[in-house]
Amino acid sequence: MSTRNITLIASIAALYIILTINPLFFVISYGAVQFRISEILTVLPYLTPYAIPGLFIGTFIANLFSTHGGIDVVVGSLATLLAAWLTHKMPNRWLAPLPPVIINAILIGAMIGFISSSVQQIPFFMLYIGIGQLVVCYGLGLPFLFFLEKYKHLIFKQK
Repeated sequence: MSTRNITLIASIAALYIILTINPLFFVISYGAVQFRISEILTVLPYLTPYAIPGLFIGTFIANLFSTHGGIDVVVGSLATLLAAWLTHKMPNRWLAPLPPVIINAILIGAMIGFISSSVQQIPFFMLYIGIGQLVVCYGLGLPFLFFLEKYKHLIFKQK
């Protein structure tokens, strides 16, 4: 793997971490209702497979700061890995934000329900997480993807 690709992976991870744990966004990044601004980056695997490990690493480290503990590190990171891989497989840009919305709604919603001992509330947690993901991934992530597509030959140049 080239130095350029390693740097790309590390940059995506660092940006995800900064956008999650930054004091401006921390309060909306964790919890049953969340609008994790860093989820804008979940469209990147549509443009480059190197975003998959970058997002996984970034989520892993950002979730070390989670109020939900170690389970969020494991479940959240694996949810991101699965969503990123599926995003990379999406046939068009309109569908690129869909995997993070669905995967996080299901897995993170269920996780929050289990750790808060509110199993009967899981559908509501799934709905709340799904709405937050929908707003961020489609409302912010899709325009971000359109912008990046214009410059992908410069940003994600492969050797």
